[in-house]
Amino acid sequence: MAKDLTPVEKAKFVAAKQASRMVEDGMRVGLGTGSTAEWLVRCLGERLREEGLSFRAVPTSHRTAELARELGIEVVSLEEAGWLDLTIDGADEVDGALNLIKGGGAALLHEKIVATASDRMVVIADATKRVETLGAFPLPVEVISFGWQATKALIEETLVGLDVLGREVELREKGGEPVRTDEGNYVLDLHLNRIGNARQLGLALNQIAGVVENGLFVDICDTLILGHGDGKVERFELDGAAEVTQFDFLAADNIFTDISD
Repeated sequence: MAKDLTPVEKAKFVAAKQASRMVEDGMRVGLGTGSTAEWLVRCLGERLREEGLSFRAVPTSHRTAELARELGIEVVSLEEAGWLDLTIDGADEVDGALNLIKGGGAALLHEKIVATASDRMVVIADATKRVETLGAFPLPVEVISFGWQATKALIEETLVGLDVLGREVELREKGGEPVRTDEGNYVLDLHLNRIGNARQLGLALNQIAGVVENGLFVDICDTLILGHGDGKVERFELDGAAEVTQFDFLAADNIFTDISD
């Protein structure tokens, strides 16, 4: 039963459940990457089975594409879709102006391309992702593998003149090997602690040779849907509008128990 989920799982589930209701028949929808986005794909798969919902999906990673196909969702490329009606994705941090840090799942390049090729971007997250100021979560920067050490040095030099509290830059590794994105690139994680001017930082990073893209999403998100462990869902719009809804876990079956935190 859904009541057996952990508070974090409940928060992710209700945010995804609420956002899944925004998908309509015939839409072209971008699907994000990460644990909260996986909840979304499951919820959309449920709507496909129970309601016959028909839509085309453009996933932002191989992992998301594989799950979507398993659930019977029609997967197409961004080239085939042309332009998207809606993209729904998670975030590692989101501030009051709906600016984001993304890339914890190493899919930031595809996520930003898909999000900016959409009429609307909706972010789903548990309430812990809402922050006053971006920067506590390490900022991912995707770089090409050739000369990555030189790119790292240039990033560190650039950070000296910017409004950040920390300047540690490290190569993301797993099992002693560099993590590679779906494009075969490396990811550098910037431990900044606080980002004073996200727009300025994003522009500065993308001017550095070897940088492919950074995980700052500024002026891209239109709607934020925050889930809470008690089933409450808050929805925030870029224009300041907000609403609150409540899910009753005691009445709902949980078919998503294989999703981890």
